Amino acid sequence: MSIANNIKNIKTEINSINVKLIAVSKTKPNSDLLEAYQAGQRIFGENQVQELVEKYNTLPKDIEWHLIGHLQTNKVKYIAPFISLIHSVDSIKLLKEINKEGAKSNRKINCLLQIYIADEETKYGLGFDEAIELLSSAEYKEMQNINIVGLMGIATNTEKQSQLKEEFYELKTFFKGIKESFFKNNDEFKEISMGMSSDYKLAIEQGSTIVRIGSHIFGNRDYKTE
Repeated sequence: MSIANNIKNIKTEINSINVKLIAVSKTKPNSDLLEAYQAGQRIFGENQVQELVEKYNTLPKDIEWHLIGHLQTNKVKYIAPFISLIHSVDSIKLLKEINKEGAKSNRKINCLLQIYIADEETKYGLGFDEAIELLSSAEYKEMQNINIVGLMGIATNTEKQSQLKEEFYELKTFFKGIKESFFKNNDEFKEISMGMSSDYKLAIEQGSTIVRIGSHIFGNRDYKTE
């Protein structure tokens, strides 16, 4: 099935429930992204800053770029002028750097806090206590050039539906608590980015508002990364 048809089928599933589709396009050639673009897709997710910048410079400027992979502080400056959403904020140090580069670009950068929900040591993310500590800190409260609009989580790489459901449920529950405690009157704090090609339907059932889908759009890869 073509990239265009894949996008059409997925959007048919999710448009009625107001879930955003991110086409995870890392390692894919511009020709694949253009096919998706011509099918109406405008949000693309990349893991590597260098690849993201190269694609931003060569592809249509109405594309909304999301950084969904681990972000090093020394790479923030390359994407700060144009990035639409950074999903992977996992430390106060990184948030401070995003705020600094946002000020240089004279813009407020939208971010998600990445929360550690998987039963895997290789995954990044803030623990629940760490996220609360970050949001309670004086450093965060002084930041003027970041805008935290929600949470992101990557579930365990497993076929156990009960475990995936539990991990997604934990993130949704934590989101509700954070919303009530820190963003009660902030309508922009509304996003829960969870769910990939193998588990996005279950993630949506548990409250996801953004799904990150790669192989179901562009074809299978040799390893599970989206």
